[in-house]
Amino acid sequence: MFGMSVFQSVLERLKAEEDEQGATHEKQAPASIRGFNGGFVGNLAPSGMAGSSAVQRAYFDTASDEMLAPPKPLPKPVMPEHLRRIRPEQIAADLALADNETPLGLADKRRRFAAENHPDCHHPDFRTNATIRMKIANMLIDEAQRRLRLMRQG
Repeated sequence: MFGMSVFQSVLERLKAEEDEQGATHEKQAPASIRGFNGGFVGNLAPSGMAGSSAVQRAYFDTASDEMLAPPKPLPKPVMPEHLRRIRPEQIAADLALADNETPLGLADKRRRFAAENHPDCHHPDFRTNATIRMKIANMLIDEAQRRLRLMRQG
């Protein structure tokens, strides 16, 4: 320990304690866990784990017919009405763009529209329409922001 940093001496001491405990544990490794009867989990294999056939049998013995039946097919998803509206004038009406918009107001409209129409929020069958709506809405909002900048400059 002399000539070593405090950190090195702590590491050496911990390593020595670990080696002592490892030797003790190897000598005392019990075949089973003290306080637990091996049969409390059911029919155990020699490894201490329940055999897979016993687990399967227990599952099938306790399962109802409804649980064992194949899953019922999910109903076909229905496209939300707003996703059917993909023409630019329809999307402009949904955005409710006005002549007196502010940059903050346009950013807010973009966020709200994206929250409702983003393709990741919809069933895969409807993502094409959602993507079209998002592209057109972003284009309309970008154009409104461009006009707003021109009005402020001019």
